[in-house]
Amino acid sequence: MIIRLTKKILNIIKLKKTPIKYAKSIGVNIGDNCRLIDITSSTFGSESYLITIGNHVTITSGVRFITHDGGVWVMRNDYKDIDVIAPIKIGNNCFIGLNSIILPGVTIGDNCVIGAGSIVTKDIPPDTVAAGTPARKLTSINEYKVKSLSNALFIRSMPPKEKKKY
Repeated sequence: MIIRLTKKILNIIKLKKTPIKYAKSIGVNIGDNCRLIDITSSTFGSESYLITIGNHVTITSGVRFITHDGGVWVMRNDYKDIDVIAPIKIGNNCFIGLNSIILPGVTIGDNCVIGAGSIVTKDIPPDTVAAGTPARKLTSINEYKVKSLSNALFIRSMPPKEKKKY
């Protein structure tokens, strides 16, 4: 009991202090220069080894990767060992917004933004901004860039007091 509790506490510490290391330790294939913001032990689901994340990817708080179809539970009386699982692949240079859900078998291409609260049920092509339930293409990444630059404030590196004053 004490050993199990100690392991659980150590995993929570690893999860918070070194989220990339934690993700790799549970089998997620993750590239370089990624950010995992406020992930939890349930972020990567039960088959974390089926998840591949490219380089320069941000996964924000509340995102869930679901690699299985739990609904087959209703068939377990007839098919004791049934499981339906599929891999998830996130390309390079992607941003997955707050509380999004990525479902089994989905591939998100390179240079994509997935809007907050999206449920990604099918592949998202490269260079796309997608959002919604289910997620669908809203615009191209280039159109998003133009719009973002027209509204941008270049204050990221300012100290907090300076930023507030600005």
